[in-house]
Amino acid sequence: MATERIHRPSNKSAEERAREVAIREQFQRERPALKDLVESGDAPPAIPFGLYLDLRGALLEMKRQREASGISLADLAERTGMDKGALSRLENGVQDNPTIVTLMRYAAALGKKLTWTIQDVPTEPVASA
Repeated sequence: MATERIHRPSNKSAEERAREVAIREQFQRERPALKDLVESGDAPPAIPFGLYLDLRGALLEMKRQREASGISLADLAERTGMDKGALSRLENGVQDNPTIVTLMRYAAALGKKLTWTIQDVPTEPVASA
């Protein structure tokens, strides 16, 4: 099955398009590392992968609970006052750094309460030689 590409008309001015082309060309020329982009302010700091996995686990559980309760994304959007698309992006990991308030609103819309725990981080055993 072939994938059809969809081209949407751009509402950008010639000046905006030229600026984007210049940025792409500069990026291809310099090929900056993530560290360079963060330091320059052109990219947000990356979150550690372990934290991302913890967040994804919590969001997947909230999605599972939403679906088990028979609550649609449209219903959730109405209950939270948030955009349906934003909620979908949140559930599917596209939004990887939501605010605490966003997570609490989501949980409250499910009749749940978001709680926090503090746990020790497991340490790696020292290998003996």
